[in-house]
Amino acid sequence: MTDAQETAADTSLRTPGGAPPADVAPAPIPLLEPREGIPPVVASDDALAQVVAAFAAGTGPVAVDAERASGYRYGQRAYLVQLRRDGAGSALIDPVGCPDLSSLGEALRGSEWILHAATQDLPCLREIGMAPTELFDTELAGRLAGFPRVGLGAMVESVLGYALEKGHSAVDWSTRPLPDPWLRYAALDVELLIDLRNALEEELDRQGKLEWAQEEFDAIASAPPAPPRKDPWRRTSGMHKVRRRRQMAVVRELWNARDQVAQRRDISPGKVLGDAAIVEAALSLPPNAQALTTLPGFGHRMGRRQLEQWQAAIDRAKALPEAELPQPGQPLTGPPPPRSWADKDPAAAARLSAARAAVSELAERLHMPQENLITPDTVRRVCWEPPKDPTPDAVEDVLTTYGARRWQIEQVAPLLLRALTSATA
Repeated sequence: MTDAQETAADTSLRTPGGAPPADVAPAPIPLLEPREGIPPVVASDDALAQVVAAFAAGTGPVAVDAERASGYRYGQRAYLVQLRRDGAGSALIDPVGCPDLSSLGEALRGSEWILHAATQDLPCLREIGMAPTELFDTELAGRLAGFPRVGLGAMVESVLGYALEKGHSAVDWSTRPLPDPWLRYAALDVELLIDLRNALEEELDRQGKLEWAQEEFDAIASAPPAPPRKDPWRRTSGMHKVRRRRQMAVVRELWNARDQVAQRRDISPGKVLGDAAIVEAALSLPPNAQALTTLPGFGHRMGRRQLEQWQAAIDRAKALPEAELPQPGQPLTGPPPPRSWADKDPAAAARLSAARAAVSELAERLHMPQENLITPDTVRRVCWEPPKDPTPDAVEDVLTTYGARRWQIEQVAPLLLRALTSATA
């Protein structure tokens, strides 16, 4: 009997109520408790060793999830790791008490890991010694299979008929001790992940997309960690209002000063100083700390020392020589914005229009988002700088260079070749 079948048979996990009328689709069954109850939180080396042994002895794929404290703490470290495997049950591990989970990662090497939106959790899992060699991403599987909503709760409800309680997704997971309702929520996140994976595998196989999905999963598992973002201060919310280079320098100095404070205090940068306040200071260029207090975000609640450190950052920016001021915009590493193509290169604009229409039509026919069929950036790059001799092999080679998977190339290359040649003709 599968996890889902056992859950359906256990009436204690359902809310009370009668059956719906025969002509109404049955309501999803709310999951109230993990099957074996809330697992104890593992926070010691001895308890971790027991979990490692249990999961090494388990069978089949391993459901994995992680909870972070986004919006509360600096960075994206994991504050709770949840796992479930046949023969081992569920486990909740505290990475604060057990910061090195490499023994667990090694015990699971060679096993398939099931994650939902894997790219969100893999960075924080790698930090604590856990990295899959093989995975199944239930969110990505849902996208490829054409599900309109691919959040975990929506997928569990539409595929398995159960309702997950999602009220604690945005809480501060660095809180210690973690309250029981939060732990219950966390354990339920992996309760049916194996069943969801199995059902989605069947659906992908039925649609002829299972090999496509496996290529995508392999690409995620083998992808190297993302490099640090260049000039992260440019992503400050409201940055579009800042047009002068001196003002941009103020944003940069305040952003860097805020980041240092946030890292030192292990607190979310937004709780130290809001983006809106940074932009206001850049636009106003206050001459002193007293003038700074009149700006939104620098009100009476802020201490004098804080005001002085922000004003010092502003003064540093104001004192920079012209040569050291940031340049407007980021250096382009690819094609210009498509809205300018018609003026810069009308032939490229025609190629892009034809390619976009063809990709859109194919994505609709395959019942998947266009960005999963082929990334828009790849389409733009191919259309802006097409192969000198646009043959099938040349188009396939350039798609490979841009990281397209084999299945994507098989589906999209003929469309792009036709767009490139017809526009040229």
